[in-house]
Amino acid sequence: MRLTLPLLLLLLGAASVPAVAAPPTVPVGERHGVAHLPSAAVRDAAGRDALRYTVWYPATPEAREQPIVIGPPDTPLFTVGSAAADAKIASGRLPTLLLSHGNGGSARMMGWFGIALARAGYLVIAVDHPGNNGIDPMTLAGSILIWERAEDLKAALAAVRADPQLGPHVDDRRVGVAGFSAGGFTALVAAGARVDLARLIAFCRAQPDDGVCRPQLESRDTTLEARIAAAASPALAPYMARAADDHGIPGIGAVFLMAPAIVQAFPPDQLRKLQQPMSILAGDADEVAPPVTNAEVVAALSPSAGMRIAPDVGHYDFLATCTDAGRQAMPALCSGTIPREETHAAAIVQATHLFDEALVPAGARSSR
Repeated sequence: MRLTLPLLLLLLGAASVPAVAAPPTVPVGERHGVAHLPSAAVRDAAGRDALRYTVWYPATPEAREQPIVIGPPDTPLFTVGSAAADAKIASGRLPTLLLSHGNGGSARMMGWFGIALARAGYLVIAVDHPGNNGIDPMTLAGSILIWERAEDLKAALAAVRADPQLGPHVDDRRVGVAGFSAGGFTALVAAGARVDLARLIAFCRAQPDDGVCRPQLESRDTTLEARIAAAASPALAPYMARAADDHGIPGIGAVFLMAPAIVQAFPPDQLRKLQQPMSILAGDADEVAPPVTNAEVVAALSPSAGMRIAPDVGHYDFLATCTDAGRQAMPALCSGTIPREETHAAAIVQATHLFDEALVPAGARSSR
């Protein structure tokens, strides 16, 4: 279904739109933490086993938010939103969402989404995937060991569960996952789909000009052949051996995908077996993860998936909002036909609708 963004917002519930644009009524808190897992050390350029994660959550009324930006404080490149650092979390158990960024992104780059869902009543856990984020140097291992991204989400969830302040608020019975681009792939792995690397390689050799198969803007030297050669190294052998293992996270109850990528790594039967409610938003101007070989494949195979394709929306429209300095410094990431805020609003409304229906009891929905 191809809809203009204003019509998409109307169909998903126009009454929800002002809550996205209006001044905050529920303050949002933000906390940072570090988890540890062996595969992080293999992927990280400095060999660190650390996994950084960010948590956004509904805060108590006295919390005072501050603007969040990406880049130099005096000339930021992106605006993210606002949150109160280390604010006290609101009482009660909260439906919990895991959030995965795209290739070369970061937790904070997806903060526009995480903060909005926290404002809607969710506890949101996002990570900086080792060796594949925009803060640290990118590595071939970070690009190759893509199934380990789901293990990152699993480790971050375990760390938050063990946190004495945040853990008591995680509702293990109500957990969802969301992701953008490679983060959409991550969400599918977390939901239980297994990876077949040989299938992805065969696809890219047959269609080398597909956006997923070309070297990415964030790592132009990471060609398919370079990945194949690195994957054969002894250092990666133990992790390559578990590529096709089950990396799913138990209890995932709903899945939201934004411009999902690397879908050809999944055999059709792996997508067919996903029973969780799933919602997909992609753009028909996306040349990095073309919907025809990614989003539309998931929508056609997954039994509970619904999809919306937004005209004139490109791949990078799902990143945080660019400032004037960002548009000058990174025109490839910041150009677009549709105002980025409209794409964000559509994603927030569509995701909130999905997760409210799938994870929040009807009585609780009516009182929110």
